[in-house]
Amino acid sequence: MRVNVTVNGVAHRVDHVWALESLLDFLRERVGLRGTKNACEQGECGSCSVYVDGVLVCSCLVAAGQVEGCSVVTVEGLDPSPVQQAFVNAGAVQCGFCTPGMVVAAHCLLADDPDPDDLTVREQLSGNLCRCTGYQKILDAVHLAAERAGASGR
Repeated sequence: MRVNVTVNGVAHRVDHVWALESLLDFLRERVGLRGTKNACEQGECGSCSVYVDGVLVCSCLVAAGQVEGCSVVTVEGLDPSPVQQAFVNAGAVQCGFCTPGMVVAAHCLLADDPDPDDLTVREQLSGNLCRCTGYQKILDAVHLAAERAGASGR
């Protein structure tokens, strides 16, 4: 099958896509964007989070054919992002495996709620698993990004 999709603002026309190929594999192997990580392949960890037409999804659960004519935004499409910089500044990046999904999910959260409390951050990022930070630094990063966005007059 052929898939026509816009990824991070760039149009892609890809032939010979397998009917059950995941969006995750499509992005990594066919489009060459390796920021989206493959961890569980079951939609449980959030490492592969991307936007499809503005909706946050786990790309491992979406067939590549389902994004025909859609717009996909990956962590690379958010670059440079104040959220990414906040993750670096707060020390929320350790092994880096969950970071792309966390950054995309935090970006989505802050777009909807520019000043979330801890409970809201925890709830909204609950679908993203981290094995390194203990989550406090991730919470700190989200709040830092919110503060910076507020200070810049978002």
